[in-house]
Amino acid sequence: MFNFHDMAIIRQSARDFAETHIRPMIMQWDEEQIFPVELFKKLGEQGFMGILVPEKYNGSGLTYQEYITILDEISKVCGSIGLSLAAHNSLCTNHILSFANETQKEKYLPKLATGEWIGAWGLTETGSGSDAGGLTTVAKKEGDYYVLNGSKNFITHAISSNVAVVIARTGEKGDSHGMTAFIIEKDTEGFSAGKKENKLGMRASETACLFFDNCRIHKDQVIGNEGDGFVQALKLLDGGRISIAALSLGIARGAYECALKYANEREQFNQKIFDFQSVGFKLAEMATKVEASELLTRQAGVMKDRGEKVTKMSAMAKLFASETAVEVSNESVQIFGGYGFTKDFPAEKFFRDAKLCTIGEGTSSIQKMVISREIKKDA
Repeated sequence: MFNFHDMAIIRQSARDFAETHIRPMIMQWDEEQIFPVELFKKLGEQGFMGILVPEKYNGSGLTYQEYITILDEISKVCGSIGLSLAAHNSLCTNHILSFANETQKEKYLPKLATGEWIGAWGLTETGSGSDAGGLTTVAKKEGDYYVLNGSKNFITHAISSNVAVVIARTGEKGDSHGMTAFIIEKDTEGFSAGKKENKLGMRASETACLFFDNCRIHKDQVIGNEGDGFVQALKLLDGGRISIAALSLGIARGAYECALKYANEREQFNQKIFDFQSVGFKLAEMATKVEASELLTRQAGVMKDRGEKVTKMSAMAKLFASETAVEVSNESVQIFGGYGFTKDFPAEKFFRDAKLCTIGEGTSSIQKMVISREIKKDA
């Protein structure tokens, strides 16, 4: 566990962990779609599963700046592991940290922060992706219990998680105060997971459905008050977008660095391909956009650490960094040429993993909608 705030040491610690425990296995995990549960136990021992959680709950008690650094270094090696690390920290764990009562925090945060337990977070449904307010999973009050029926789709760690925070409808459809957040443990009767999704990229990050069949949840498992769930989720996603921006930054950086290295080794027409202007200029643009992504992401992190409103800045960071990850990974494949299309080189995996960053936790179109709404207030 960390008891220091030296950014250089934290970066080196994350880099060493990724090189030792992640890099040797990334293609096997990707090809076989293995979600490496034991790796996340090791990440917990390192202090990376509760980065923002205070030390009194066995967390690392770090800030968003260290969080961005850790995600950057892990995602530079494997986007799948970066994605799962981001989802665990910023969604399930952070929802409990941000909005749960003290009893709930003391019960769940130490397990989540140490990696003893893995967390999932359920908002998205088959019929309501970007339209997050259109939930159909219903929680009906019966005495001291709520009875949940419905399902959630595209849930990270749906199968392997020990606990999930789930948003369900307790009021009328379309009412932003008609949804409630519940903490649901894995072995709860009527609570189950579906089959693992077969994905284009992020294949080592487990994704599946959650199902609720007359699932009875005690009122003590409600986070905050009944009706607070959707508002909590929107606030949480402001911080979550910083996570995906950091994930995108790492993927973009990994794709850029492997292309730079290759361009300085590969020779054609008796010279390094880097020295062809078309390649050198391409790498110059890639480097510039990676740096710009980091600056936007860091600024969002600074504002979040100060307790300032980050709705606009986190959406800007997520939009720019995720689109940069797609563009840079695409150009990386191009620089590798035919080799970039093979699994013998890392470019193709960055290319496949990057696309999810423009979709998860709000598509690029949703980010533009959020940004345009915010800048209109400034007009």
